[in-house]
Amino acid sequence: MSSDSPKRVAETQARTQFETALNDHEQAFEIFFLARFLGLEFTYLPQDAAAPDKEVCRVRFEVTDMLRNPQGSLHGGVMASAMDISMGHLINKIQGPGATIEMKLQFMRPVTHGHATCEGRFLKRGRSISFMESRLWDDAGKLAAVATATWKMP
Repeated sequence: MSSDSPKRVAETQARTQFETALNDHEQAFEIFFLARFLGLEFTYLPQDAAAPDKEVCRVRFEVTDMLRNPQGSLHGGVMASAMDISMGHLINKIQGPGATIEMKLQFMRPVTHGHATCEGRFLKRGRSISFMESRLWDDAGKLAAVATATWKMP
C-alpha cells in the first residue's frame, strides 16, 4: 500500500456514491447502476455516420479510494469493467446490443490518481461477430492497459 493511501475508504463518500447510483440509475445504456456507481462519463467521437468504423466510445472516470486495490492503484477489475463497457456501448450505438464472448487484457502501468480514460473502437466490424479494442490512459496520457475482445451480436 502506498504511503498516501488511506487505511480505509471514506465511509461517507462511499455511501454517497452508492446512494447516488441507486437513486439515479436506470438499467439502460450509459445510466445503468454500475456505470453510475463507477462515475463513468460517456462521449462518442467522431460522430460521423459516413464512417461508423472510425467511431470511438470514450469513457472517463475519477480514480477514487473506493476503486483502488490495497496497493493504492486502480483495481484491474475496475479497469477491465470500464474497458468492456466502452466497447459494449460503442457496439450498441453502431449496431445494437452485443455480448462479449472473449476478452484479453494487458496491464502496463498502475493508475494511482486523477482520472482514467478509455476508448473503445472496432478493429474489424462484422454483422454477427466484431473484433474490438479498448485502451486506457492515465491523466498524463500514459497508456496503462489494452484490451482486445470478440463481440457477438444477435
